[in-house]
Amino acid sequence: MSKDPHPAADPTKMGLSRSIAVLTSGGDAQGMNAAVRATVRVGLYTGAKVYFVHEGYQGLVDGGDNICPATWESVSMMLQLGGTVIGSARCQDFRTREGRMKAACNLVKLGITNLCVIGGDGSLTGANQFRTEWSGLLGDLVKAGKITDTEAKKSSHLNIVGMVGSIDNDFCGTDMTIGTDSALHRIIEVVDAITTTAQSHQRTFILEVMGRHCGYLALVSALSCGADWVFIPEMPPDEDWEDHLCRRLADQRSRGSRLNVIIVAEGAMSRDGKPITSEQIKKLVTDRLGFDTRITVLGHVQRGGTPSAFDRILGSRMGVEAVMALLEATPQTPACVVSLSGNQAVRLPLMECVQVTKDVTTAMAEGRFEDAIKLRGKSFENNWNTYKLLAHINPPDVKSNINVAIVNVGAPCAGMNAAVRSAVRMGLIQGHTMLAVHDGFDGLAHGQIEPITWTSVTGWTGKGGSMLGTKRSLPGKILEEISENIAKFSIHALVIIGGFEAYVGGLELVQAREKYEEMCIPMVVIPATVSNNIPGSDFSIGADTALNTITGTCDRIKQSAAGTKRRVFIIETMGGYCGYLATMAGLAAGADAAYIYEEKFGIRDLEVNVQHLVNKMKTTVKRGLILRNENSNANYTTDFIFNLYSEEGKGIFDCRRIFANTPDSACVLGMRKRALTFQPLSELKEDTDLEHRIPKTQWWLKIRPIMKILAKYDIKLDTSEHADMEHVIKKSPLGK
Repeated sequence: MSKDPHPAADPTKMGLSRSIAVLTSGGDAQGMNAAVRATVRVGLYTGAKVYFVHEGYQGLVDGGDNICPATWESVSMMLQLGGTVIGSARCQDFRTREGRMKAACNLVKLGITNLCVIGGDGSLTGANQFRTEWSGLLGDLVKAGKITDTEAKKSSHLNIVGMVGSIDNDFCGTDMTIGTDSALHRIIEVVDAITTTAQSHQRTFILEVMGRHCGYLALVSALSCGADWVFIPEMPPDEDWEDHLCRRLADQRSRGSRLNVIIVAEGAMSRDGKPITSEQIKKLVTDRLGFDTRITVLGHVQRGGTPSAFDRILGSRMGVEAVMALLEATPQTPACVVSLSGNQAVRLPLMECVQVTKDVTTAMAEGRFEDAIKLRGKSFENNWNTYKLLAHINPPDVKSNINVAIVNVGAPCAGMNAAVRSAVRMGLIQGHTMLAVHDGFDGLAHGQIEPITWTSVTGWTGKGGSMLGTKRSLPGKILEEISENIAKFSIHALVIIGGFEAYVGGLELVQAREKYEEMCIPMVVIPATVSNNIPGSDFSIGADTALNTITGTCDRIKQSAAGTKRRVFIIETMGGYCGYLATMAGLAAGADAAYIYEEKFGIRDLEVNVQHLVNKMKTTVKRGLILRNENSNANYTTDFIFNLYSEEGKGIFDCRRIFANTPDSACVLGMRKRALTFQPLSELKEDTDLEHRIPKTQWWLKIRPIMKILAKYDIKLDTSEHADMEHVIKKSPLGK
């Protein structure tokens, strides 16, 4: 991201006299509608004309009613829908020059010179070819008398921006493509359902997931559910994999496991390039081990259903960035794709990404599997290495004589147990003795400490809450007892997994080092809280699950309002003083406003919001959704806002309320922008509002204006800081 040295243009006038068309192409993916909605509304916000292209490139070729103006209301109630409401189609006509000439003619006649394409690598490659040929196509159209010289001059250049919509996550250059997260949700839902029946009958289940020639869905779902084995095309198993797999499954059963889960990517193959099928694996397990084995092929279930909160936010953010990229483009700007790197929106040259994506296929075909893993990107490589460590390596015989204790602190949240499992197994792999501390810092003070083994944490990835037990109490008043037990149990390092209490507790332990030398051990805090309010990390374990719960609630509420016009719902979210959940849920659910502590508001702001809803009720969209963070304002409570909206909206809308509830030796392990970082607790204290239990700087506040713009508020979008065009970093030992 960079600051523009020139004065920022008025974003509401950037698109005047410009026209933008948006189309979806190739396979559908959840979250595409969020991207379409954002493109349309931000395009209109900038003053541009925006057009839908129905049925993908086929609609572009056929023209007519397939290319029609988009309005603000026409993208209402799209966020929660899977697939793409403007349709997608495989188009043979666009592959021919004649077909592309028809498409160019249709665009020129409507004055459209900015095209936003949402699709996979094939769709985006086609868009780039279209842009490259544009001048030649216009020349041929003029010669054929289909367009005039004046029309050709007005449309002399075509800008192309792509957004990657694909559940496969097979496009290099972006951490996540639109639809991938939702597909993973579908897979894990099936795994959770299968787990119960498999345990009942001691069965082995083989799950075949989609992904074509990319193993991302298989790999991450295997990591998420703790599968016994995963087959992915990027890294085929060794030649003796049949023996290894059977040993692995038999070993798990001998340790008391009642089920086995094997995940197979649809493009899985052996090292000699032959397909490895689910039927082949079933026959092997049944013949060799005699296990009751079943196959489940998920198929298009992965494409369907409601988009996750992540995909809605991703699609919305990418749509905003795509419009800005189109309107800022010059004839010299290469066609770009809007991508996600960490939590940052970036612009990458489209064809660089396409080329690296093709390089992966080439590497696999040539048997350079290590290269294929690296070319998929750092995220894929890290996932693969983590999976290998957690699933395939037994603890070493040689011990390190280091004891590492793990404790959960604060309110329980989803993902805590997965973090404990990962930490325990990683420690055991290093030869350490791992100790479980029950019931938070109280347990550490009272000696509720015991060894925890590899098999102890089997099956923990999908369990909610805290298997270790957790409490909110801080260590300040029991420091002496804690120091005694650190010495008694010979604890050499401490992993604290939890929320703000874990962070403050870590600070208290560090401050106690002057008095208790037993505290002079390495400590790391892993943020795990639905509130996402830990300094030093952009994201916390548990926040995504909470966000999906709130978004799902908002969906059901909006659906109930669809049959009853002129109704406004007010939803109170958790989060303490941190407005992350309210803001992100507001963006994911299409809220009209989200009140948070970090962004002060008064009676004037509430009046503006009420008037906004009064005006909204005059359109075809006769419903409203308001979110309020629980501690956003002591005076303007949820009851006050409910009463205000009810009184001011009399005769216009009804109101409903829903309640949805050394310094570097002690660090927070957090995600910052694009990387995992260790940051000393003592340094982070300066960036902490301890009274309100929030960081003083929070990255997500910068994207709050997007929610307001998409809700049609008349505000100014800060365009002085924008995503620069970056380049794909190719990583290969051969320098390719």
